Amino acid sequence: MTLGPYASFIIMSYVAVAAVVAALIIWVITDYRSQKARLRDLEAAGAVRRSGRSAANVK
Repeated sequence: MTLGPYASFIIMSYVAVAAVVAALIIWVITDYRSQKARLRDLEAAGAVRRSGRSAANVK
């Protein structure tokens, strides 16, 4: 497989996209954990959810 004279541009484009996608995945995971912890703190403080589920049951 030959990428031609633009091989470095093509490869760097794929690397950049992979880095952005990885950063977004990491951001979503950390935000999910943060929101879950915040919800647990709110429930511990006495806030109730209208859905009736607790933060421990959220998966």
